[in-house]
Amino acid sequence: MSEINPGGGSKVYFASLRLSANETLPAKLIRLCQQAGLADIDFRHKFTAIKMHFGEDGNLAYLRPNYAKVVVDMVKGMGGRPYLTDCNTLYPGRRKNALEHLDLAFEHGFSPFSTGCQILIGDGLDGTDEQIVAIPGGKYLQEARIGRAVMDADILISLTHFKGHVETGFGGTLKNIGMGCASRAGKMALHSCTGPKIRSERCIACHKCSRFCAQEAISYPEPAGLAVIDMTKCVECGNCIGACPADAIRADFDEASELLGCKIAEYTKAVLAGRPSFHISLVIDVSPLCDCWSASDLPIVPSVGFFASLDPVALDAACVDAVNAQPVQANSVLADALGGWGASLPHEDYFAAINPHGKWPEGLAHAEAIGLGTRHYELIEI
Repeated sequence: MSEINPGGGSKVYFASLRLSANETLPAKLIRLCQQAGLADIDFRHKFTAIKMHFGEDGNLAYLRPNYAKVVVDMVKGMGGRPYLTDCNTLYPGRRKNALEHLDLAFEHGFSPFSTGCQILIGDGLDGTDEQIVAIPGGKYLQEARIGRAVMDADILISLTHFKGHVETGFGGTLKNIGMGCASRAGKMALHSCTGPKIRSERCIACHKCSRFCAQEAISYPEPAGLAVIDMTKCVECGNCIGACPADAIRADFDEASELLGCKIAEYTKAVLAGRPSFHISLVIDVSPLCDCWSASDLPIVPSVGFFASLDPVALDAACVDAVNAQPVQANSVLADALGGWGASLPHEDYFAAINPHGKWPEGLAHAEAIGLGTRHYELIEI
């Protein structure tokens, strides 16, 4: 566990959801960001990517567009040129290409009219518009494949919904950046040890996947004529996954959780290196699983508040500690995991209780080891 360190560490600013008679939640978020250092960044004429998650179809736990508008308005007020961004998914769904991704974002209320800025899908129409970026000090990976529209920004702001995650324990700032900014090939490198697989029962033998394979690794042997991948040629770029109209190709999400967290930390460092960044995490509607799921569940704890920092590692550490300090939401997945409807504090790690395979401490420790930030923080409440 990380520690509160009043005498040192990175500063993490916190605002509860309680309000005075003269202040709204958007106004309180503005005050938090200003005190946490957003106002010290030079935004004049700078393209500013605001990385967030627009929610999967059927999920209702994603952040409301109102929060995005607060950040957009602040950036515009300081002369910046903001846009919202996220990259396409590796798995089939309504966010696997830019057209469906944008349609869903609009359905969930994200538009230039509601947020005050445009949306750019970071890795383009089919998830292949990427930039290869060196990872400074990478132990597990030497390069990252990042959506080009993310890397083209002068400044990056992460706006994160803090929640659980089945593979990484929780989904926080590092996951929002490291996984969320990866192109489809980047997500393959993070998630999979074994490459894409054909689900023959869904293959319609349209040959579209082979047209997107630069390695000529896909063939259609008789008599069935269904797609087959030669893994001796495959470079695990994931292009075939996005190309398949029948969702017949999938990745095995088989990377060990602790290694996945470390890779995410390295991708985060690649995204942030060499430019200003600022990080906001909203610990509200803390669902047990990621916003990528096509459903959300009862929050595992009551909503806590808003957090912000210049240090993404300290921010994740502060948020996980804040969640673990809350009472358990009765009748939630967490209450079930801890022994029943009436379960309550204390418990050391709520995220380990609901997602026991998600070994999140290793990822935070590795992020600190490669110089991305520190797990030690000073919590400052505004």
